[in-house]
Amino acid sequence: MTARSAERTTPMATDHRPDRHDRYDRDDRYEHRNRRVPSPLRAPIESRTWREFGYLMLSLPISVFLFAFAIITVALSAGLLVTFLGIPVLAAGLMACRGLGALERARARALLGLDVGRPEPLRARGEGLMAWVGAVLKSGASWRHLLYALLHLPWALVSFVVSLVFWVTGWLLVLYPLWQWVFPTYLDTPGIQVYGDGDGAGNSFYVDTPFEIAGATVAGLATVLVAAWMIRGFAQVDRVMVSGLLGPSRLATRVVELESDRGVVIDTAAADLRRIERDLHDGAQARLVALAMGLGLAKEKLLEDPETAAAMVDEAHGEVKLALQELRDLARGIHPAVLTDRGLDAALSSIASRCTAPVKVSVDLDERPAQAIEGIAYFTVSELLQNISKHAQARNASVDVWRSGSRLMLQVTDDGRGGANPAEGSGLAGLAERLDAVDGILAVDSPPGGPTTVTAELPWRR
Repeated sequence: MTARSAERTTPMATDHRPDRHDRYDRDDRYEHRNRRVPSPLRAPIESRTWREFGYLMLSLPISVFLFAFAIITVALSAGLLVTFLGIPVLAAGLMACRGLGALERARARALLGLDVGRPEPLRARGEGLMAWVGAVLKSGASWRHLLYALLHLPWALVSFVVSLVFWVTGWLLVLYPLWQWVFPTYLDTPGIQVYGDGDGAGNSFYVDTPFEIAGATVAGLATVLVAAWMIRGFAQVDRVMVSGLLGPSRLATRVVELESDRGVVIDTAAADLRRIERDLHDGAQARLVALAMGLGLAKEKLLEDPETAAAMVDEAHGEVKLALQELRDLARGIHPAVLTDRGLDAALSSIASRCTAPVKVSVDLDERPAQAIEGIAYFTVSELLQNISKHAQARNASVDVWRSGSRLMLQVTDDGRGGANPAEGSGLAGLAERLDAVDGILAVDSPPGGPTTVTAELPWRR
């Protein structure tokens, strides 16, 4: 396949799981494709730069307040530690820091385009004031908010001063031809004095000639360009501080993901059990009940009408074959014996032979992955091939399996009508949830009219 080598060298990673979004980055990428002016030259006039400059200007007064509040909280609680009041005061101060952190996240979302989730909630063991105080003091998010209030002031001061000086100076020089007249009119000087003693003597240098004014404008343009990217750099540091100190920790995020994945696994297992019970009840069990009744009737007619009894036994023999076939299919749906005995290559070739479209199977594995991952890979391809048989109207299909580092890669392609969309709640959505439960990824590329390419990535775990 044409995309196979690229997929091997550049396997899909966690690009499909963004837990934070920077909408200005997406806007800029869109603008880059549709504007002819290079991004470095466009930065000073982009709205993103002005929003980030506003964020930096607001950071200093806000950080002064946060720093003062944090210092007062720590000092007051430390002073009251000789009494019992110090601990509740500290807990109340930490909760107030969490509230101020929520305002900072909202400010970052509005001006920096940074969407940071809320930190993990408090988990109090019990009820009452002491349980609440203990939950606040044990929460790492509470202490990170306090740390942000203490650390952000020095950074906010540096970014405020540097950004303001460079940004304002640059724009004043860019616009100097428009306000140069102020000097001779009101200040009795021909222009900006670069050096001299200020008494108008001959050793003073003023920017007043057209050439000098043009030079000042060019210098202002250079300063503005540098200042714009300095502002973006300062804002990026603020993004890191907000997301790292005011957002959820990686451990807490991972715990939430595992809890969600556990729920998906439990629901999937329950659905599989219901499916097996339904298949047994409606299929093999019903046939066996009919078989028992038929054999009972044949037994009664054995002496009276041997020919009729023989016909009934023959019919029962056919029912036994059908029941056995249904039981084999059911067992294959639980875990096929060919997968255990011969691996993915033989198992996938077996299910490919039952697809309505011709399927070319290519398995390039030097060893077998973990048994659980192998089973998930098998059922993933099986469901994708069933979708091709039911919906794709394809003439040809292919299945490729290979290993990329510590990941097992699957790719199923067909030349059908396309238009598959997991967001519409189809079987692909459930399949994506099952893969996500084991840290897997499902990517679907299915434009209307086809072709459809579904790529799955699973951990190797061997």
